[in-house]
Order: sequence, then C-alpha cells, then structure tokens
Amino acid sequence: MNRRRSTIAEIAARAGVSIPTVSRVLNNRPDVAPATRERVERVIREAGYVRSRVANALRRGSSGIIDLVVPDLDSPYYFEIIRGVEEVLERTELRMALSTTHDESRRERQWLRQVIEGATDGAILVLAQGQSERLDELRRHRIPFVVVDHRGELGPDVPSVGATNWAGGRAATEYLLSLGHRRIAIIAGWPNLRCSQDRIAGYRAALEEAGLPIDPELIRPGEFRQQTGYDQTCALLALPQPPTAIFAGSDLQAMGVYAALRAHGLRVPDDISVVGFDDVPIATMVSPTLTTIRQPLAEMGRMATTMLLRLIAGEPLDSMRIELATSLVVRESCAPPPSPDR
Repeated sequence: MNRRRSTIAEIAARAGVSIPTVSRVLNNRPDVAPATRERVERVIREAGYVRSRVANALRRGSSGIIDLVVPDLDSPYYFEIIRGVEEVLERTELRMALSTTHDESRRERQWLRQVIEGATDGAILVLAQGQSERLDELRRHRIPFVVVDHRGELGPDVPSVGATNWAGGRAATEYLLSLGHRRIAIIAGWPNLRCSQDRIAGYRAALEEAGLPIDPELIRPGEFRQQTGYDQTCALLALPQPPTAIFAGSDLQAMGVYAALRAHGLRVPDDISVVGFDDVPIATMVSPTLTTIRQPLAEMGRMATTMLLRLIAGEPLDSMRIELATSLVVRESCAPPPSPDR
C-alpha cells in the first residue's frame, strides 16, 4: 500500500495537482477538467514504473479491483459471504481486495481513505452500524457500492442485500412452541442493531400469537460471539425459573450456549433445547448437531456482487433492497421440554 500511495503522490507532484485529482483520473471520474486530465495522463504515461497498472486502468476505464470490507475474519459468518463474492468474481476479470475493520471507526475511515485515494471499480461493505458518513463519501466520489447485512438504518436509495430476520426469529420461536416449550429465551445482538430488532420482533410476534406473556428477563443482548452465548446462558440459568429452550442469535453464540450448559451439567436437548442462526458449517460439526435458522450468506455475497457489477456497468437495479429468505433447518438440538417430575 505504501508503494502505491507514494506513486500517486509523485504523479500528483509532477502534474502539479492534488492526490485526489490523480485518483479521480485513475478511476475515470468525470469531475476533472479536460486540460488537467490530459496533463495527468501525460505524466502517467511518462512514468514507466507504474505504466502496467495505471495504463491498464486508463485504457479499460477500470482498475480491475472490487473492494470488500468486513469487520473481521474471526467468524465463519464472514467467510461464507466472502465465498459468495469470490464465486461471482471468478467468472469475471476482476479481483477482490479484502480489508478488515474490527468494527473500529478509525479503521473504517482508514479503509475509506485508501479506497478513495487508490483505484477501485466498486465496493461491497459489511460494516458496523453508523455507516452513513462512509456511504456519503463513496457516493460523493462516485464509487459504486452495495451494503450487505446492514446493521443500521439505510435510506431507500442505498443498494443493499440482507435476509428476512423477522421471519427467521418467528420461525425459530414457533418451532420451539410446537415442541411444547413455553419458557423460551432469546440471545440477540446489541439492541441498536436492525437485525437484532427484527429477530426479537419475530420472537415476540410468535409468543403473542400463542397467547404467552413477554418476559424481559428472557431477552438478552450481546455480541454475536461465543463468549456472549456462554455468559448470557449462565445468567439465564441463574433465574428463579430458567428457560427450557434458548434461541441464539448466531451459531457461534450457540457454541457458547452449549459450553455453558455442559459446565452446569445440563444436556442438549434432554434438559434444554437450543436453536442457532446462520447455518454455518460448524452447525453440523458439533454434537448434537445444531438446529438453526439458515441465513443464505453465500447467496447474499453473490447477490451483492451481481448488483455491484450492474452498477459499475451503469445498469439500473431491479430493486435497491433485496431480502433473501431465511429457513428453519431441523437437526438434533431440540426436543420437547423435560417433564416437571424430572
């Protein structure tokens, strides 16, 4: 990255323009005066040490790069989305540049600066909530983008791909109700996340339809990580009337639920039933295998990439917001609640 930035800086100095102006020329942006564009392109042509990369970008009007930014690589959730993006790009001449932000605003700003100052054809973003400033900057620099699995509120003009979280929350709860459970806990993400709100709303809707009261003690927030599943399960087991079933906000959370139940000498599903969310590969590797809500993560990555390619080509989208269906995958982690005599 340092070599690329110094090359752009040298071109800017020799052409007597700013670095962002060179970036706009490299990305074939229209907001550059013809005389300035010609001067920058002449310097680029003369700079033989960057001829192959820059000349190709100018000739094709393309850098050949799609940027994908995700919070981290600690979760199989993101690997599935990445896999979907790769599957589509393999059929093109484009390559993917992968960055992580660790959900830190500072890293997100750094990534944004590098994308704007460098050369990219477009971006796919899986970022933390509060993305509006980043999206506005991309728009201002005419960089096409698509958001995957948004965690905050997005305007109607923001292209995005997600899943039917409300329906998934309802389906998981209805399944547990059908087995006879009445004390059903949910461990969601942070309350300000849209996906958490939607899943809790689906959970509440199923309970209300069944004529059951909503117990706030059974609704637990946290991160979509294993430690949250462990900590919140311990808290739920300490209640005067613990749940007989736990609906986890992710399969990774569910692994923490499993660990906490084992630590308390409880068995899945004999003592407590568990449902996850996502259906990542680990769901079939644990024992008992995990009943979960399948979120089509790879398909979300494929859909986002397909949408982005259309935007890059200047084609209109059929819809700015795509929601792919979630579905219940029944395995071995659920059973009717134990009888009171046990």
